[in-house]
Amino acid sequence: MQLSQSLLDQVRTLANEAGKHLARFYQQDVTIQTKSDNTPVTEADLFVSQFLIEKLTALFPDIPVLSEENCNIPFEQRQTWQTYWLIDPLDGTQQFIDRTDQFSVLITLVQNHQPVLGVIHFPILNITYYAMKGFGAFKQSNKEITRLQPRKIDLTKPLKIAVGATTSQEKVRSILAALPSSLKSGLVAEGTVDCYIRLGKTGEWDTAGSEILLAEINGMIFDPHYQQLTYNQRESLINPNFVMVSDNTQNWASVFQFN
Repeated sequence: MQLSQSLLDQVRTLANEAGKHLARFYQQDVTIQTKSDNTPVTEADLFVSQFLIEKLTALFPDIPVLSEENCNIPFEQRQTWQTYWLIDPLDGTQQFIDRTDQFSVLITLVQNHQPVLGVIHFPILNITYYAMKGFGAFKQSNKEITRLQPRKIDLTKPLKIAVGATTSQEKVRSILAALPSSLKSGLVAEGTVDCYIRLGKTGEWDTAGSEILLAEINGMIFDPHYQQLTYNQRESLINPNFVMVSDNTQNWASVFQFN
């Protein structure tokens, strides 16, 4: 598939449509179930998953779709995919249930095991992050669009670090070298924080959009071995622990001591 502005616009439009469905469900009581991994899933997750699968298949009939809510596809089958859509119809299901407004729809195009186009849309916050390989990374807030810029990080100065959950803060401190830090929420890509640490279970659909967003500003995501995350190269679709950083030129092993 050829990357183009037209393709990116199509995906952004689709993410907005999916967001409108989420907003509609958000205004009403929804049925909540518990999945086999003890995480919640709502009728909003399932509806938007089916909506996106049908829309993407209609637009791009030759490209398979892998959704968090429809991921039981044998590795023997999906390992043959050179190009596929990777989606999370409702990233932040618990936040949706808790009515925090902080949930999103994620749509990513993966080619040769690397995300090349990603849209992260927060329908209630009215914020969208999007990026495409070679085209740059952007943030749209309401109708204002800002191009996200690369940043150089000075590791000799205090770092602003975002943590996935309050319960993870002590674990995070245990892998940090002796550098001062302030734990603040925000997104690495726009420069609110310098890095984001996630200790705990996530799926490849959770990180793919951020992968291309960060790549376009010279950032990256690495695992405890300081290696990039993989996409559709293992039987499991569950990520290891990871760190997102906004500057891939730094020696982050001097900051994080995973072993």
